[in-house]
Amino acid sequence: MTAETDWGGAPSVLRMILGRQLEELRNRAGLTYEQAAEAIGVSHSTIRRMEAAKVARLRLADAEKLLQTYGVRDRQEIDTFLQSVREANKRGWWHTYRDVMPDWFAAYLSLEQAALQIRAYENEFVHGLLQTPEYARALLGAGNPHAPAEATERRVALRMRRQELLTRAEPPRVWVVMDETVLRWPVGGSAVMRAQIDHLIEVNRLPQVTLQIMPFANGPHPAMRAGAYHLFRFRAPELPDIVYLNGLVGAVYLDKSDDVVVYRESLDRLGAQAAPARKTEAVLGAIRKEL
Repeated sequence: MTAETDWGGAPSVLRMILGRQLEELRNRAGLTYEQAAEAIGVSHSTIRRMEAAKVARLRLADAEKLLQTYGVRDRQEIDTFLQSVREANKRGWWHTYRDVMPDWFAAYLSLEQAALQIRAYENEFVHGLLQTPEYARALLGAGNPHAPAEATERRVALRMRRQELLTRAEPPRVWVVMDETVLRWPVGGSAVMRAQIDHLIEVNRLPQVTLQIMPFANGPHPAMRAGAYHLFRFRAPELPDIVYLNGLVGAVYLDKSDDVVVYRESLDRLGAQAAPARKTEAVLGAIRKEL
């Protein structure tokens, strides 16, 4: 059993890791949900939620009792696990923006901050990690036309804070395929779009970032019916790849291998069909001249 704590500072992701470790230990001990639940005086559904990281917090006493029930005797191993529980129970930095952020988006931020690799297909907007403040402000204003100016500015600040992961000591690998449509929509007007394209050119020069543009001229492609989606990969072996799909009133997170492989293969085909990464800067420059 291992309990990593240097996975990127995303508490709910750490709860996922701990939950999967508890599940593995329970199965190794040959115990049912009911037997584990009886050991700590809870319902079997609570054990299921703990293992699925669907509880807001893990109680230290419950975690320690479960480890002992599952046959873990090494004190250092128990203490390491409990320290990870303490870390998992901490709030992420994004908690300070909860007044302008839907509850379901906290899970996305946790995944984004903890990811080793982020792959995405964008068919309407520039990826949030790559937006300028002016572009983000125009986009958020259009999506929430009746929101107070202060709320919009806090949403812009949240988006800019997310982007700090691109320049941290060990940034994730970011690979985004964007439809040409994204760059043709006049979000905020021509000046904002020119500045946004300048920023994309700059960000694309970062060693850990790869941008590709899907030209109109290529015609139909593998993701034309899917809409935007993101694929996260993590360093922790306990975590599967996770796909994020955004809707008008919430989000869907997929982690079953049969589902994830469909989106992974779609991204692979998109990357092969889009303009090669080495031509991205030239493509962006050509579009900028037309604005």
